[in-house]
Amino acid sequence: MNMSAARGVRGTRERLVVIGGDAAGMSAASQARRLRSAEELDIVAFERGHFTSYSACGIPYWVGGDVPDRDQLIARTAEEHRARDIDLRMRTEVTEIDVAGGRVRARDVDSGAESWTSYDKLVIATGARPIRPDMPGVDAPGVHGVQTLDDGQALIDTLAHTRGRRAVVVGAGYIGVEMAEALINRGYEVTVVNRGSEPMSTLDPDMGRLVHQAMEGLGITMVDDAEVTKILTGEDGRVRAVATEDAEYPADVVVLGIGVRPQTTLARAAGLPLGNHDGLLTDLAMRVRGHENIWAGGDCVEVLDLVSGQERHIALGTHANKHGQVIGTNAAGGYATFPGVVGTAVSKVCDLEIARTGLREKDARRAGLQYVTATIESTSRAGYYPSASTMTVKMLAERRTGRLLGVQIVGREGAGKRVDIAAVALTAGMTVEQMVSLDLGYAPPFSPVWDPVLVAARKAAKAVNAGPS
Repeated sequence: MNMSAARGVRGTRERLVVIGGDAAGMSAASQARRLRSAEELDIVAFERGHFTSYSACGIPYWVGGDVPDRDQLIARTAEEHRARDIDLRMRTEVTEIDVAGGRVRARDVDSGAESWTSYDKLVIATGARPIRPDMPGVDAPGVHGVQTLDDGQALIDTLAHTRGRRAVVVGAGYIGVEMAEALINRGYEVTVVNRGSEPMSTLDPDMGRLVHQAMEGLGITMVDDAEVTKILTGEDGRVRAVATEDAEYPADVVVLGIGVRPQTTLARAAGLPLGNHDGLLTDLAMRVRGHENIWAGGDCVEVLDLVSGQERHIALGTHANKHGQVIGTNAAGGYATFPGVVGTAVSKVCDLEIARTGLREKDARRAGLQYVTATIESTSRAGYYPSASTMTVKMLAERRTGRLLGVQIVGREGAGKRVDIAAVALTAGMTVEQMVSLDLGYAPPFSPVWDPVLVAARKAAKAVNAGPS
């Protein structure tokens, strides 16, 4: 059916098609519906999984038992979306985008039946796919990736029926660290095998070392500078160990936490523009570059780093929901923009809080920036106040201008969310000298007289003013 014929069937209504039923896709659909009625705009959304609008970031805490019920992670069910006149088709996978014809081909996952659906406007929110290395044994029973609620349920089922209590986590990024905590909470002996020199490669190695030490203090065995070469199985075909070039680590369950890549296979096949990280490239309105009626958002896109000025791929639910709001507004005929990010993230492993925003040292070097660093130790509250905990703050500033470039924080309770101070300062383009004068809230139960972030800013300002060493 050509576009004019399709429009005739629908009368004067436009059709918005959304590929992907999680954060970015359904935020876009919901926002478009708020602005345009069902009489003005048809909205059809495709989701290949069993769930929609859920928090993937909450899966480690569900696995670990902090969140007792899976459904608590679901913000809005398929039925709730349909009640708002969104034609949400679950267990339906889009297999082709016909840009010239203005249509998508979709396949029912359970029956295999295929059909074409025309669109006037298209939203691509296909998310990211976990990195699953091509190695022997990676598909054996007991080896799990953790990306969707289905993945989380499969892991929980394995944990419930596995006799042994030995777990190996492959990778020490956010997912790896959070899954290590979840398995510790479930009473497992946990080994983390990490290809890098320290865990949390989103931090500089000196700050990652603090995370390493704390994880070992929790009873987690850390194996750094080691790459998994194969997963060994027993006579029953189930996983029994993880092997590197130098050693084997017994395992009754293995969790892959190596990271994710943009899921842009459809976009690539359709000839849509991709960046250096294989993410879709969009303008400030989240419109796919060179395509007036196609938008993209969430983990499948690259975004502008406001500090370095370069494109980055950052898979976070915070960005995805904002992208969806912007896309839905624009697809409904309004106007909104997403200017970019500064790369803020926070995580924890048991009582250790880990936060970062802006550039690491290697990011600054890659961007051609000259910089100074300042690292300080302080406390979350006044030192004399009960339960004051220590934290380490590292700050990067541009050598000549003093512009803030990045902040990393590792500490106990009260440390992590302090990174938000730096995130605001980065977004505003502040210098470290300007940060020193920030009027932050103070009382002994909440902070020392000099907040740790300001202590780091003061030290960084001195380094800037000292000039080249």
